[in-house]
Amino acid sequence: MAIKTGSQSGGGKSKAIRSRVFAFVVVFFVTFLAFSFLFVGRGLFTVASSGQNELPIVSSRQDLNWREWLALQHRNSLFSKDVIDVINASTNDLGPLSIDFFRKDKFSASWKVAGNKRSAGNATSAEAAAAGEALKTKQETSRFKEERTSNGIDNSVFLETPAKLARRQLRENRREKRAADMVKPDDEVNVKLENAAIEHSKSVDSAVLGKYSIWRKENDNENADSTVRLICDQMIMARVYTSLARMKNKTDLANELQTRLKESQRSLGDATADSDLHQSAPEKIKLMGQVLSKAKEQLYDCNLVTGKLRAMLQSADEQVRSLKKQSTFLSQLAAKTIPNGLHCLAMRLTIDYYLLPPEKRKFPRDENLENPDLYHYALFSDNVLAASVVVNSTIMNAKDSGKHVFHLVTDKLNFGAMNMWFLLNPPGKATIHVENVDEFKWLNSSYCPVLRQLESAAMKEYYFKAAHPTTLSAGSSNLKYRNPKYLSMLNHLRFYLPQVYPKLDKILFLDDDIVVQKDLTGLWSVDLHGKVNGAIETCGESFHRFDKYLNFSNPHIAKNFDPNACGWAYGMNMFDLKEWKKKDITGIYHKWQNMNEDRVLWKLGTLPPGLITFYGLTHPLEKSWHVLGLGYNPSIDKRDIENAAVVHYNGNMKPWLELAMTKYKPYWTKYIKYDHPYVRSCKLNE
Repeated sequence: MAIKTGSQSGGGKSKAIRSRVFAFVVVFFVTFLAFSFLFVGRGLFTVASSGQNELPIVSSRQDLNWREWLALQHRNSLFSKDVIDVINASTNDLGPLSIDFFRKDKFSASWKVAGNKRSAGNATSAEAAAAGEALKTKQETSRFKEERTSNGIDNSVFLETPAKLARRQLRENRREKRAADMVKPDDEVNVKLENAAIEHSKSVDSAVLGKYSIWRKENDNENADSTVRLICDQMIMARVYTSLARMKNKTDLANELQTRLKESQRSLGDATADSDLHQSAPEKIKLMGQVLSKAKEQLYDCNLVTGKLRAMLQSADEQVRSLKKQSTFLSQLAAKTIPNGLHCLAMRLTIDYYLLPPEKRKFPRDENLENPDLYHYALFSDNVLAASVVVNSTIMNAKDSGKHVFHLVTDKLNFGAMNMWFLLNPPGKATIHVENVDEFKWLNSSYCPVLRQLESAAMKEYYFKAAHPTTLSAGSSNLKYRNPKYLSMLNHLRFYLPQVYPKLDKILFLDDDIVVQKDLTGLWSVDLHGKVNGAIETCGESFHRFDKYLNFSNPHIAKNFDPNACGWAYGMNMFDLKEWKKKDITGIYHKWQNMNEDRVLWKLGTLPPGLITFYGLTHPLEKSWHVLGLGYNPSIDKRDIENAAVVHYNGNMKPWLELAMTKYKPYWTKYIKYDHPYVRSCKLNE
């Protein structure tokens, strides 16, 4: 028993000793691992610092204490050589972000800005510098390795080999070059993009631009303003079912539909977009939908609904045509009326002219009227203000106003007013001469076919009785040709220029609805190549060709003219009067005018007979001499207008009328003196 007890106590003591030893070993091992991790981390920081400065600075083995040396000896047990190499290379490539790093101009290529010392275009010098830096680094690295080896410490793991340094330097150079290439402007790409944008803009429908803005979000949405369209559709169907309900004697349903229809009309009002609708619109749509559903159940018949919709469509089409005729009638009526201000001006000037003594009614410089060496203009007008704009704009833009002669012809009603205006407002040193067309005794019905036709009973019946409108829409189709200018000899006098000015060789014909913006003397030096008429061609569009103006169903027209021949414009025409006389232009005009007595070749006007008379005898002028359309076309390019020598307000919207287009009016009004006593007294304003 004693032996057993002693052995048991001895075994207990040995167990306690073993447990203490085991605990001591564990504590020592944990402490050793902690210190190892600590000093390995410090060693990595030392490696990173040495990578930033490209060369590690370690003086000798004595600078390292024994703990650091111990940690370094065991670093292989913690990290493999490959891991250390990766960490080392990454640290050297990027470097820690510090203020010193930015101060040393070590920005990456994406941070480079214009004016940097290193240029992408100077790639050769950059590569040479990189090679030099790599060689220098290689030498310093070798020297450092020798120092470290002499101190007995194998620190090769802390150092980069020359190959790694060279590769890193090349990577940096490639990154900088790629960044420079990215920011380098590519002119060819920019040009391609611009051309593509221009082509895309040409495909945009101008009609759409006139109504919508291409930047509105609604244009990207196929269901834009869908609520407005829904209300309109409901109203159409409500009218259809109302009619059907009355046909089938369903009075209550018809009245209910009529009530909802009126509510929808009030809700819609003048709205053209969903944003303009009243806030009650959704509720009205819901109520109308319920009534329409009810009507569909009771009244729907495919044939009846189709017939009603077809009848409504036909009725709407007739209303549109009627309104269009009324609009044409009213625009033609407005175009041929004389504003009160112009009538007042003509009357005041006429009264004052006939109060002048005869000796004060003459213009100076009569000797210039037949001088062929001067620049002569022909202007036939019964509008004093319009004639003044033509003369004033021509003289104000002329280089030498003393060499310009204006031959004005008007009717007896405006003869006094025209004379008085230019006596009061002489255009500089230019010569002015005013004549009365009614005093041309040679211009009579026996010589002039137009006068004979205007005096005929058939012509009077056609233009003054038979076609006289009883309603706004009845006579609108012929109203254009009953415009007084088509029946006035002032309009047809252009075919008798050699008879009016027998001693002149060349003359520039101007309409009274034009404005001169540049010196026109260059037109006298234009070679017409033996042609009689110099004019602007207008065949840029299909409706300005001969078939628009002439009746090619008539054999005389079809046999002698090309329907696709290019038309030209009156308004600014240079006429060679010598060639005119040689080719007997007036005789050609008389021949065709006699053939058109029954109006089967063309309607009234001077352009159709002009196209016929000067067929093959017209020389095209440069487009910049004469820009047309300011009286009807709202989309003329502003640059074309400003570069034109003459702008022409052909069309109904003349600049002296209230219906003139506002954006074109300033080109005309700037040549009017609105502070003139006569203009002010007649209340003519801009």
